[in-house]
Amino acid sequence: MKYIFLLLLLPATLTARAQHYFSGKITFERKTNVHQVYEGQEWFEDAKKDIPKIMTSGFTLTFDAARSLYQPVPPADEEKQKWYTPPGMDNRVVQDYISGKIAAQKQVFEQAFRIEDSLPHYTWKIGSEVRTIAGFNCRKAVTRICDSVYVVAFYAEEIPVSGGPEQFGGLPGMILQLVVPRLGTTWQATSFQELKPDENTLKLPPSKAKTTNRANLAITLKSSLKDWGKWGERAIWWSVL
Repeated sequence: MKYIFLLLLLPATLTARAQHYFSGKITFERKTNVHQVYEGQEWFEDAKKDIPKIMTSGFTLTFDAARSLYQPVPPADEEKQKWYTPPGMDNRVVQDYISGKIAAQKQVFEQAFRIEDSLPHYTWKIGSEVRTIAGFNCRKAVTRICDSVYVVAFYAEEIPVSGGPEQFGGLPGMILQLVVPRLGTTWQATSFQELKPDENTLKLPPSKAKTTNRANLAITLKSSLKDWGKWGERAIWWSVL
C-alpha cells in the first residue's frame, strides 16, 4: 500500500518541479569594477585611491512571453550617481520577442540615444556547468560580442522566455547571470517575483534622444573616440550591450 501511495504521489511531484514561468519580474544586481573601467586614464590613476573598486547598482527585468523591459532601479538619495559612475547606469531596453525588434535608451557620455533595431543574434555555445541562481537551476552558455569580447551567461529553462539583461537573449531560457570579464561587470539575479505585467508598462518612456541603430551608433562612437585608445574601445563595447 505504501508503494502504491508513493507511485500516486510521484506525478504530482514531477509536475511541481517542472513548473514554468512565462511572466514575472527579476531583480538584478550589477557589479562593476570601476578601476578596470577607467584603467589607463591618467586623471583616474591620480584619483582611484579615493574611489571604491566595485560599484553596485540595481536593475529590474519585467517580462511576459511577448516582451520585456529592462530598466534601472532609482538610487536612494544617499546613493546618487558620482562622477566616476561606470557606463550603462541609465540603460533602458525593451525586447519584443514577437516582432523580433528591440528599442533601447542609452546615455553615452553627454549624448542620449534611442536605438531601434532587430534583436541581436548571438552565437551561443551551451555547456554542461549548472548552478543555482535566485532559486533556479541555470545552465552555462558562452558567446562573443564585437568579435572578441567574451560573454558568459547562465540561463534558467524554468523561465522559457528567451531574454535577459540589456539586449541579451537567444537562449532556451531567461538569462539570470551575465558576465563580461573585459568590462569588469557581472549581472546577477537576486530575486524573482511571479506576476503578469500590464502590457502598457513594457514600454520605454518618451524621449527626445537621437534615434539610430546599433551599426550607426558604433560608427559614430568609433569616429568620436578614435584617439581614446583602449578606453574608447571599451566605450564601444559598452554601447552594444
